[in-house]
Amino acid sequence: MATPEENNQLVIAPESTPETQPNKRRKKKSIVWEHFTIENVSPGCRRASCNQCKQSFAYSTGSKVAGTSHLKRHIAKGTCPALLRNQSQFTPGMNGNGSMSDPPKRRYRSPSSAYISFDSDRCRHEIARMMIMHDYPLHMVEHSGFLAFVQNLQPRFDMVSFNTVQGDCVATYLREKQNIMKFVEGMPGRVCLTLDMWTSSQSLGYVFITGHFIDSDWKPQQRILNVVMEPYPDSDMAISHAVACCLSDWSLEGKLFSITFNHPVGEPGRENLRSLLCVKNPLIINGQLMIGNCSARTLSSIAKDVLWTGREIIKKIRDSIKYVKTSESLEEKFLELKQQLQVPSEKSLSLDNRTQWNSTYQMLVAASELKEVFSCLDSSDPNYKEPPSMEDWKQIEIICTYLKPLFDAANILASRNNATPIPFFHELWKIHELSRAVVSEDPFISSLAKLMQEKIDKYLKECSLALAIAVVMDPRFKMKLVQFCFSKIFGDEAPLYVKVVDDGLHELFLEYVALPLPLTPTYAEDGNFENMKTEDNQGTLLSDHGLTDFDMYIMETTSQNTRSELDQYLEESLLPRLQELDVLDWWKMNKLKYPTLSKLARDILTIQVSTADPDSVFETEIKELDPYRSSLRPETVEALVCAKDWLQYGSAAPDEISNAIVKVGS
Repeated sequence: MATPEENNQLVIAPESTPETQPNKRRKKKSIVWEHFTIENVSPGCRRASCNQCKQSFAYSTGSKVAGTSHLKRHIAKGTCPALLRNQSQFTPGMNGNGSMSDPPKRRYRSPSSAYISFDSDRCRHEIARMMIMHDYPLHMVEHSGFLAFVQNLQPRFDMVSFNTVQGDCVATYLREKQNIMKFVEGMPGRVCLTLDMWTSSQSLGYVFITGHFIDSDWKPQQRILNVVMEPYPDSDMAISHAVACCLSDWSLEGKLFSITFNHPVGEPGRENLRSLLCVKNPLIINGQLMIGNCSARTLSSIAKDVLWTGREIIKKIRDSIKYVKTSESLEEKFLELKQQLQVPSEKSLSLDNRTQWNSTYQMLVAASELKEVFSCLDSSDPNYKEPPSMEDWKQIEIICTYLKPLFDAANILASRNNATPIPFFHELWKIHELSRAVVSEDPFISSLAKLMQEKIDKYLKECSLALAIAVVMDPRFKMKLVQFCFSKIFGDEAPLYVKVVDDGLHELFLEYVALPLPLTPTYAEDGNFENMKTEDNQGTLLSDHGLTDFDMYIMETTSQNTRSELDQYLEESLLPRLQELDVLDWWKMNKLKYPTLSKLARDILTIQVSTADPDSVFETEIKELDPYRSSLRPETVEALVCAKDWLQYGSAAPDEISNAIVKVGS
């Protein structure tokens, strides 16, 4: 019997015959020779014998060589009886007796096939992750095409049913939830919630609840915490019930700072929500830290009104673009005309998505910049019917003028880099100024200005406090910008609104001053508080010896004789606006100077003015859960939505994957 080593030597036949031609035996390159031995059966006929089960396979007859693919299949797919009995897997570098050998040296190319151990539990885990991350329907695991694909990919995998993969998805959710629980518990400040109400074809409501935090490194964080199914979404109790479920589920009672929602709530429901907030001062919680007017919805509503006012003209633009885009030859002709006219615009024509108002705005902007080309096309193409007139183009420019500040403000909400409401306040003020600045006898312009002014004034009156106190926490503006903007927005009533902001901020600060001492020192949030208690197991904080009342007395008497941190901050000069400032980073750097005020600033800057995620800021329709998701159990919907959000931040290590199956009924 010849060994692979012997076959690697140079062999020269004594005489040349058709069966034994002189040749050089090159060294075997395939990794299968770790598991097979070549046997000379007869002159010119050799077979490969498996080192494990001794089964013989064709290898060469005369000058014909069978190759190694069938040998690889024998090992890689587990058809070798001996390997199956020994529960042994074929891995690169493993020799026949199960010990590791030096990897085979390859002269020309890498191994064409990867041999890895087969882990059924890991496969199930990855299928569940795939379903969660890509929103695949869970019933896909029972589709014939998917079954055939998996069977050809790995015949040894026992395909799972809908119930099994549903249980695996819930198990993934529960495992990830433990990590998020620890994450939320480690947040030093309070939490602000946004509630996004989705509808369904079954008239059920689904409340998507997102928690917003600022971590100990002063970086904004957010996680979807719950998806609560509400059978009666129009009930006054629907929103408050969803919030109460969230607070109980995540042990956040007493930590809720503000609520932002996008669904109408009556006074009984608002009263229930007030009781859930951690700030108990009636001056502050009188509807102001409960923002029931989502800014993204407000902007979309105004944009829809503007687009509806110009709907007939917009239809002409849309039809003109459609005429050009539906023919490749017409599109080429359009580009040629653009070059001949030397139109400087870099924009290209595109049809809009009517469910995203920003796409309509961008379509109009591009068409307006190319109006000369459309006019030339009208004179050169007799088939081009009903082109926009010069008056139509003027009205399109007016529409774009009104949509631009809305577009800029919505982009602030859609950006993942703007963590605070401060930039949005600036854009909101620009919209207000535009709506009031235009005085025209043109009925088209006056109707647009009136629509915008009514809705923006209503929003500002409802949300002015939450926006203004965030602006005050910016050391470049403080109360000065609030006073300036309110004088423009509210006119003679401005002093009243400014006083509400000033009084509310001072009342909030006093609540933070009165917090129990272990929560207020700066070192508590950095973890130094626990270290001081346990270091060397020697000594304890003086407050442990009954001196808490004394500490409170010191704080009260000191505050009576000196300016508070808040007053000191407000009286100091404004920082120059010469460069961009990370407001959160500024408070991080100044938390030793303002130990109490910095904690208030951290919570205020966590307030959210929009319930929409960045990808849906421009949507014009209320979100509706698709029919497939609506058919699933509410617990499964919550597991799929939350786990998808959490997995983007990393997941549990593979060795934490549990073999337990969560059984969920269909």
